[in-house]
Amino acid sequence: MNKIRFGITGSGYMGRTHAEAIKHLGAQAALVSVWGGSRAPAMAQMFGATCEASLEAMVKRTDIDAIVVTTPHALHHNEVMQALRSGKHVLVEKPMAITVADCDEMLAEAAKRKLVIATAYNSRFRTNPPKVRELIRSGAIGRVQSMHYSMIRRMDDNFGGNKFQWINRPDAIGFLIDGLPHGVDMMRWFTGAEIVKVSGFSRSYIPNRTLEDTTVGVLEFSDGAVCSVHCTNAAAGPYPREGARLSIIGSAGLIDMDAFGDTFLSDKQGGWRHVSTQPAVPFDDPEKAFTTVGRMQAFYDQMQSFVDGINGKPMVAGNGPDGRAGVVVSLALMQASAENRVISLT
Repeated sequence: MNKIRFGITGSGYMGRTHAEAIKHLGAQAALVSVWGGSRAPAMAQMFGATCEASLEAMVKRTDIDAIVVTTPHALHHNEVMQALRSGKHVLVEKPMAITVADCDEMLAEAAKRKLVIATAYNSRFRTNPPKVRELIRSGAIGRVQSMHYSMIRRMDDNFGGNKFQWINRPDAIGFLIDGLPHGVDMMRWFTGAEIVKVSGFSRSYIPNRTLEDTTVGVLEFSDGAVCSVHCTNAAAGPYPREGARLSIIGSAGLIDMDAFGDTFLSDKQGGWRHVSTQPAVPFDDPEKAFTTVGRMQAFYDQMQSFVDGINGKPMVAGNGPDGRAGVVVSLALMQASAENRVISLT
């Protein structure tokens, strides 16, 4: 296996998270360079990397094989395209981009250059989602008929409100494009079905904010299943168990999954019972968030999967089309609200 040498764009919470994941891989990977943000020099020093003065300088380095993009959403397209055009593999934080056209251009460039482009859907590597996928794929609950996904949060949910300040930028689109892609990816990954129709209502409830902060929608899947979604960061306070919850109703059983807590199952083998628990994921203490295995294990495993993909092995991490799907559905839901109609995605 080749050692993969990395550059990271962005030096905030997720930039450091991925830097810790690269470090964890030991001899398989190395962080070479960091660019972007006021914290870049300190982060580079912390991990023994260089701090580049420009994105252009970093992507042109011949001692870098892959770039991890962790900057605000609207910057993803430019950074990913520069990385791909310089022959670098890319792991991009979700959402992949803020328009479907940007996603398509990124996918085309990666395909043309035979490069790996992965989307950071870390939920695939937490304890509960893989267990739920295994149960569904084994037929434990029969045919999936309906689902409900919820992500209910408040603006100051993390770190005294600083975490969400970027989402007030006009080019951030809204909260939905940040919160829903994880849910879209899990539902597609669990069932193997595609979302074919959407409709819903988007609103702005936070005072002095015009961007979308709340959306309730309905999705239809290619296999006939239907799903409701509720994503908001306008809640008045924390809502236990609803930070990333997916309820699944099958023809022969039920699953209730809290991505950050417990998962329960009811099937033909027995009554309602506990099947798995996600170890604690600290959100209120940045230093613990970077060191607690309960949070970081998913990022360690995601980085390992990306490295495997670069080395020609099967990649569990979300790929480019997976990233595109999250953007397509999120934007279509907002469009459906604006135009008061059902939108077909096929």
